[in-house]
Amino acid sequence: MHRIRKDDQVKVITGKDAGRSGRVVKVYLDRDKVLVEGVNYVKKHERIQQERGGGQGVGIIETEAPIHVSNVQPICPSCDEPTRVGFVYETEGDRRSKVRSCKRCDSTF
Repeated sequence: MHRIRKDDQVKVITGKDAGRSGRVVKVYLDRDKVLVEGVNYVKKHERIQQERGGGQGVGIIETEAPIHVSNVQPICPSCDEPTRVGFVYETEGDRRSKVRSCKRCDSTF
């Protein structure tokens, strides 16, 4: 189980976009990075590609780049604050499930 998942609200804590928040669009598990909506824009230079018919995506394009997981904190839905994530086991009958919990308010999400 991972601390940050797709569709989580996160806040950037370091780097050029420190203090900004957004929704996680994609999680790259193999690289320990997340793609956050509206954060970490980079300029990418594109050139004409012959097989696509040309002219599509030509010039300097601004796109979002992935950010390392250690540079973002998830925002707790209960207390609306950036928080550290802990894990708690909940029992439901004879089943046990591992869920994420907020270290500030001890609620699960």
